[in-house]
Amino acid sequence: MQFPSIILILHQLKKSDLQLYQENQLLQAAMLKLKNNSQSIGLVPTMGALHEGHMSLIREAEKQSDVVVISIFVNPTQFNNSSDLDKYPRTLEEDLILLNQNFKDLIIFSPTIKEVYGESITSEKFEFGNLAQQMEGRFRDGHFDGVGTILKKLFNIVQPDKAFFGEKDYQQLLIVKKLIEITHQNVEIIGCPISRENNGLARSSRNKRLSEEEQEKSTFIFKTLQEAKEKFGTKNVLLLKQEIEEKFSKQDFLELEYFEISDAATLVPVTKVEEHKKYRAFIAAYANDVRLIDNIALN
Repeated sequence: MQFPSIILILHQLKKSDLQLYQENQLLQAAMLKLKNNSQSIGLVPTMGALHEGHMSLIREAEKQSDVVVISIFVNPTQFNNSSDLDKYPRTLEEDLILLNQNFKDLIIFSPTIKEVYGESITSEKFEFGNLAQQMEGRFRDGHFDGVGTILKKLFNIVQPDKAFFGEKDYQQLLIVKKLIEITHQNVEIIGCPISRENNGLARSSRNKRLSEEEQEKSTFIFKTLQEAKEKFGTKNVLLLKQEIEEKFSKQDFLELEYFEISDAATLVPVTKVEEHKKYRAFIAAYANDVRLIDNIALN
């Protein structure tokens, strides 16, 4: 959607206090004014198709910041599957209406791909080490380089004091913290609890591609994670993993990509539990062709 169309949408919204930017330089000028007035800036990076999970991140950002910027940008470099990129929901008009209904003051940054990447849509390479080699890294080649690339660019443009991320993408959260360590950007990374539907399904923009019946069937993911949490510490880790994988093998709707029990700090899969360490269980599964992820703290 081009800039004039977005402006038209904003004019149609009653009493809209949303400020929208599509150009880097204009947003940077606005951020500089805020910084000069000693106002703290919180950033919530999104790819749009907004839902209550995003709203919860924005509310947390409001608590901890004077001004909140939400970016809406479907980042092409973090998709290793072109079909997944093509099918990713793009609902900017609905997003703006939702934001206007829920917030009084908000700055929105919705740039074009060319504005962000220029003529070369490529990823920078980062040394994320072992964090990027587990789970998502094994199945989505180049994904975290794409994530690091867009976030480095956004942090440079917005210059936020804090940036807010949901723990549903827990591996990404650790990767972003590592990014700050690598790039030395002065941004505090805040992790926020997973937002769930009443039935337990982790909220995700990808859920929009599922029918109500399919969403209900997909709650098996969270129920399985809860079961793993209940049995953690009372059963051998490898046996527990095998049990969970067998349960998925009997599913006629969900296809398991991976189930891991990992060290919460390093993401290395574990075979035995040690005292004074934190662990999490992670699942990635396909509901038809829609890829869903979720995780839970085990102790």
